[in-house]
Amino acid sequence: MTVPETGADTGTEALRPHAEDAFARELQALDRADDRPRPARWRLSPWAVATYLLGGALPDGTVITPKYVGPRRLVEVAVSTLATDRALLLLGVPGTAKTWVSEHLAAAVSGDSTLLVQGTAGTPEEAIRYGWNYARLLAHGPSRDALVPSPVMRAMSGGTTARIEELTRIPADVQDSLITILSEKTLPIPELGQEVQAVRGFNLIATANDRDRGVNDLSSALRRRFNTVVLPLPASAEAEVDIVSRRVGQLGRSLDLPAAPEGIDEIRRVVTVFRELRDGVTSDGRTRIKSPSGTLSTAEAISVVTNGLALAAHFGDGVLRSGDVAAGIHGAVVRDPAADRVVWQEYLETVVRERDGWKDFYRACREVSA
Repeated sequence: MTVPETGADTGTEALRPHAEDAFARELQALDRADDRPRPARWRLSPWAVATYLLGGALPDGTVITPKYVGPRRLVEVAVSTLATDRALLLLGVPGTAKTWVSEHLAAAVSGDSTLLVQGTAGTPEEAIRYGWNYARLLAHGPSRDALVPSPVMRAMSGGTTARIEELTRIPADVQDSLITILSEKTLPIPELGQEVQAVRGFNLIATANDRDRGVNDLSSALRRRFNTVVLPLPASAEAEVDIVSRRVGQLGRSLDLPAAPEGIDEIRRVVTVFRELRDGVTSDGRTRIKSPSGTLSTAEAISVVTNGLALAAHFGDGVLRSGDVAAGIHGAVVRDPAADRVVWQEYLETVVRERDGWKDFYRACREVSA
C-alpha cells in the first residue's frame, strides 16, 4: 500500500511532482551507495530498486522512506521481472497502490516515470504504437519526421520503462497490438517498410483492476507475455492506519492543512469502518454485517481524511473531528442510494451506536444521514 512522501524533496511548485523529481535526493543517495550489478540501462541495481520502494537506511546514514507497505517478496518478484524480458502486470482491487508502485518502479529503474499510456475505453491503437503529424504527412508524405512515437515506442528506442494504466479498460483489439512488441521486441512501421527494435533495458509495466474483469479481459496470448503480481489490501488495521496517516500527512503539508496526528483517533475510526464494511464482519469477529457496493479502499480512506482535514482547517479549529469525516464516509459508503443506504443505517445502529467511545462519531454520521 502507499505510504507518504515524508522524505520527499521539496522546492518545486508542482502540485504533484513525478516520483523521480520528488525523491531525487533519495535516488541519488542510492546511486552513490549502490555497488551491486545493474542490468543494462538501469539507474540502480535490483536490490537498490527494492530498497527504494520498501525503505531502509544506507551506510552513509541516509534514510530511504518506504513508498510501499506490503510483502517484501512481492516487490522482489516485481523488480526481478523487470530485469528479464517479461513484462510486469500489477493486478489488484482499486486503491491497492498499483499506479503508485508502477510509477516508483519506473522512476527507480529508468529515472523517468512519464512514458505513460492511460487506458480507457477510447484508447486508440496509436496511443500504444505510433501516430502521425498530419500536416507533415500531407506536405511530405510518410516519413520518420511525420511519425509521432507513442510512449511505448519511445521506451523501446531508449531502453527504458513504459507504463500502461488500466490495461483491461483498453479495447481487446488495441490490447493485442502489444503482442508483437512484447514477444518479438519490435514495432513494425509498415507505412515506411521499417521497424523499431527495442534496445536492452526496455520493459513495460501495466496495471489492471480486479473489478474490471469481464470488461476487456486479456487474451491468453497477451497474458502469457506478462508476469502477474497481485497487490493485496493492507493485512492489518494498524498497517492501514499507518499508511493513511502518513499519506494524509504528506498531502496535508502540500495543501497547508493541519498535521494528521492531531486526528489519529478519527483516522483509526475511518479505517475501522472501511475494513469492517469491506470484510462483512466487525473487527472482533462477533458480528456479521452487510457490505455496500463500493470498494472502500485505502485510497478512499485517504481521500475521506484529507477532505476532513480541509474542513477542520477552513471551517473548524484545525483539529480533525468526527463531524469533519462523517460526510466523506457517507459519500464513500452510500454509492447506491437505495441498497447502500440501508446497509449504512444498519451498520450505524447495530455496530457504531453500541461501541464505547464512538458516541460523537455516531451522532455526526446520523446527522449527515438524516
